[in-house]
Amino acid sequence: MEIRVGTAGWSYPSGRGTWNGVFYPRRGSAARRGFDELAYYAEHFDTVEVNSTFYRQPSAAMTARWTARTPSSFVFSVKLFRGFTHRDGPGRPTSARPGGVDPDNVHAFRDGIAPICTAGKLGAVLAQFPASFKRNSEAVDHLGAVLHAFEDVPLAVELRHRSWSDQRGDTAALLGEFGAAWTRIDEPQFASSIGNTLDPKATPFAYARLHGRNADAWWQPKASEDRYDYLYSRAELEPFAESARTAGRCGKTVYLYLNNHFSAKAVANATVLKHELDLPITGDYSPEMVARYPELADLVHVSAPSPPG
Repeated sequence: MEIRVGTAGWSYPSGRGTWNGVFYPRRGSAARRGFDELAYYAEHFDTVEVNSTFYRQPSAAMTARWTARTPSSFVFSVKLFRGFTHRDGPGRPTSARPGGVDPDNVHAFRDGIAPICTAGKLGAVLAQFPASFKRNSEAVDHLGAVLHAFEDVPLAVELRHRSWSDQRGDTAALLGEFGAAWTRIDEPQFASSIGNTLDPKATPFAYARLHGRNADAWWQPKASEDRYDYLYSRAELEPFAESARTAGRCGKTVYLYLNNHFSAKAVANATVLKHELDLPITGDYSPEMVARYPELADLVHVSAPSPPG
C-alpha cells in the first residue's frame, strides 16, 4: 500500500502561528542562515499540499525549483487556482462562462505545474470549492466542466455543502465518470456541513484533509490563522488512520494532509499519524518542537539545541 502523510503548505513565516522558532529555526538565529524550509520539510515528510497555487497561477520556474529541492520520491499535491472554483476569484470564470471554465486559465495552470509532472512528482490536483458552492443544475454543470478540463490528471474534489452529500449517489457518479476522488474533510460541523461517510474503496485514490475543529473561530476569527488553531488527539486521528489502512489494503494510493497549521500543529499531528500508520519517522526535530508538543518525545529524534545568536 502507498500512504503519504504531510501538511497543507510548508511556509508560515509570520503571525502568532508561525512555524519559525517551532518546527523551523527562529528568524535571526545562526541556524537560519542558508536554511531551506522546503528541503528541511522534505526530510520529515514525503508529500506536501501546495496552497499558494490557489491564490495565483503557478509559474513553471517556481515549480521547477520546488522539484529540484526535494528528493526523487517526494510528491506535491497542488491546489487548483481559485479562478476555477470561486465566483470571487480572478477572472470570475463561473460568472463570465456559466457552466464552463476559461481555457486560458486551464493552459496557464497546466504550464505552471508541468515541471512537477515531468519530474514524476505530481500526487494530485485539489479542486477546493467553498461552502457556498451548493448543488444545483448550474453548479453541477460547472463541476462537470472542471472535471472534464482536468480529467487526465489525478483530481481530488473538496465539496463542503451538505447538498452534495444529500445526493450522494449522483455526486459520486459524476466524480467517478471522470476518475476523480471525493475528498474527505474534517472541520467543525454545522447544519450546512457536508456528510463525511465516504467509502474509501469507492474512489480511484483516497484524499483527506484535516482542517481542525476550532468551531468558535471558524467563521469570524480575529486573524485567519486562528481558524486552524487546533491540535487533534490521538483518539481523534485514529478514524483517519483506520480509513487509510482500509483504502491501502484495497490497493488505493492514500494522501492525508493536515491543515491545522497554527504553530506547526499540523506537523505534530502528521508525525503522530505517521506513527499510527507504521510509517517511518524521519528527520530530526528541534528541542523547541518537542517541548511544544511533548507527545513527540517518544516518536522522534531530537536535534542538538540551535546555537545562540
